[in-house]
Amino acid sequence: MPDVAKVVPSRRSEVPVFMVMDVMATAARIEAAGGRVIHMEVGQPAAPAPSTALAAAHAALAGPLRYTEALGIRSLRERIARHYADTYWVVVDPERIILTTGSSAGFLLAFLALFELGDRVAIAVPGYPPYRHILKALGCEPVMIETAADTRWAITPDMLLAAHRRAPLKGVLVASPANPTGTMMTVEALHDLQSAAEEHGIRFISDEIYHGLDYAFAATTAAKFSDQTIVINSFSKYFCMTGWRIGWMVVPEPLVRPIDRLQGNLAISVPTIAQIAAQAAFDGRAEMEAVKRGYEENRRILLEGLPRAGFDKILPVDGAFYLYADVSRFSSDSVGFAKRMLEETHVAATPGVDFDPHQGSRFIRFCYAGATTEMHEAVERIAKWLT
Repeated sequence: MPDVAKVVPSRRSEVPVFMVMDVMATAARIEAAGGRVIHMEVGQPAAPAPSTALAAAHAALAGPLRYTEALGIRSLRERIARHYADTYWVVVDPERIILTTGSSAGFLLAFLALFELGDRVAIAVPGYPPYRHILKALGCEPVMIETAADTRWAITPDMLLAAHRRAPLKGVLVASPANPTGTMMTVEALHDLQSAAEEHGIRFISDEIYHGLDYAFAATTAAKFSDQTIVINSFSKYFCMTGWRIGWMVVPEPLVRPIDRLQGNLAISVPTIAQIAAQAAFDGRAEMEAVKRGYEENRRILLEGLPRAGFDKILPVDGAFYLYADVSRFSSDSVGFAKRMLEETHVAATPGVDFDPHQGSRFIRFCYAGATTEMHEAVERIAKWLT
């Protein structure tokens, strides 16, 4: 028989691992051996989807679940448009709203529709790792802009334009509330950055997946300032629907048809049952506000307890359900620190190098979307471990 050439992976597939998945795998091994892990590594709510969403999904199972339009069910797109009017006092044409398979597909579609091979796209560091991983896989160049306390861990117009002068940028992606920091951009900061980007021809993408989970002040949508911005959101976080894989985009009118074509070819359409459940989720906001109050209590427990345990440097916890803590007084290796903490206390958290390849060795991210009793227990376990 002739020799069969071995399959060789493409260079574009050589993206770094999303490290939180490795932490989850280690935690699963501990649980399989009989241990009980407090999960503070993965950013997903412990609460279920709203009862209204569950009831709608159950009812939908009785009938055929066929493909929908590639852009999504019309009534859901209209309901999302009403959400912008009710929440932000912003008028958004339902024609500019596109349903996606979670926010992850939204990023993929946005990058494919906006950028060519080799295009440079700015992202804040620390930041969500798949931003840069997806860009790299698509042949774009992620331009990591280091942020710090003096800019409230956000990109400023000066920082953006400095990077643009070094080599032209084609886009910038921001998140508020942000992952992993939980910090938010003020209305003025968001507006000023968006205006600077637009003035210099830099496409602006706003990740608003944690909207609704704001504590320090109300989040503002970038759709308020320009119809040339791409906004990406999801039902995963506020509506507790991570596994349903349902999100949406608000896009400039010229991108509607290109993304329609991309979606039709890549996915045909978003899962129908998830779209039906998502539309009903808007009627379950009272339940979700109760869940949010639980996050606020968890946030209080950690902000009071972790400094007493030794984590005395914590970034502003404005929104989302993350706390980003400096662990440099204990270790300069956040990967090793997180591994030891998991093995010795059974508290799982994510090392900062996942979010910041440069300074992340000093930081750990805790997710506080779990039960309040677990937050108390986690603080006690960590304090006992460190003393």
